[in-house]
Amino acid sequence: MPDYELIEMVLFAALPRGDVKPLARRLIKRFGGFADALAAPPEKLAEVEGIGDSAIVALKVVEAAAQRLGQASVMARPVLSSWDRLIEYCRMRVGRAEREHFRVLFLNRKNVLIADEEQQRGTVDHTPVYPREVVKRALELGASAIIMLHNHPSGDPTPSKGDIEMTHDIRETAARLDIQLHDHVIVSREGHRSFKAMGLL
Repeated sequence: MPDYELIEMVLFAALPRGDVKPLARRLIKRFGGFADALAAPPEKLAEVEGIGDSAIVALKVVEAAAQRLGQASVMARPVLSSWDRLIEYCRMRVGRAEREHFRVLFLNRKNVLIADEEQQRGTVDHTPVYPREVVKRALELGASAIIMLHNHPSGDPTPSKGDIEMTHDIRETAARLDIQLHDHVIVSREGHRSFKAMGLL
């Protein structure tokens, strides 16, 4: 089913008496695809001609439902044995965000995901991260290991020098308290990069 038809079906539920095809096509033209339209901020959606509050709410509800389903597929499961599923969830969570988001996935001794939390939200190209806060939260949750996640709105998931330095700082801080940093994953619309796979951890 083409992306615009999926959007039509979502919009029809919100606008049952209207012709939603032109609006669906405008959304695709503006944002590029079904997933991108769902992930667009409400204020950007509101700029599209013909859309109203009910249609925006419908799109954001579908996005929230998709994220909840993705979370259910990885929560309370050993994440290292279902890595592809975890990466897909990470990309769904923040891969299309227009600002940088820094999240931490907290794992227990069996590498089961016990929490996924946003630690910081930044600008289009920077998010301040504080190693002490990351480790403090891990201790509060009783986590034995963490996986760090953030996005690059530019589309290029290649880690910056700052990303690498911050990752090493957190690894060293966590190691002093017997908390292991399994990986740092950077996601974007274009793909992802794993520090571990790149030999940076």
